[in-house]
Amino acid sequence: MLKQLSMYVENKKGTMRDITGILRDEKINILGSVNNDGAEFGMIRMIVSEPEKAYQCLKEAGYLCRMVDVLGVEMADEVGNLHDLLVAFSDSNINVDYSYLSFNRNTGKPILIIHVKDDDIFEVESCMGAKGFVMQSKI
Repeated sequence: MLKQLSMYVENKKGTMRDITGILRDEKINILGSVNNDGAEFGMIRMIVSEPEKAYQCLKEAGYLCRMVDVLGVEMADEVGNLHDLLVAFSDSNINVDYSYLSFNRNTGKPILIIHVKDDDIFEVESCMGAKGFVMQSKI
């Protein structure tokens, strides 16, 4: 299981630059991220090298942050692998709330970051492992 930093931020010029500057100054590496914008506010989700430290630094800087448990599923970089994973989710009656990609820095393989309902996360991790997918606790 991975810890994801989620931030609800004002959609204005320079916000992402300010956040990445804070993380740079604290020597925290961004390992994966996705940004979703809205008219006035957006959501930034990140997997970082030091999630607790990032959470504290960004919270102290006035950002609305929270830590969320997500799963990382390593996949081979081959045609159809994402489809196979999604079929495995469907066959197991698992609903994915959202997903985004990162990669394993040691193997170079893609890692799909997925969020499921909190009460399902351990079951999903166990189910996907039993189906032969490689679950990541660190990227």
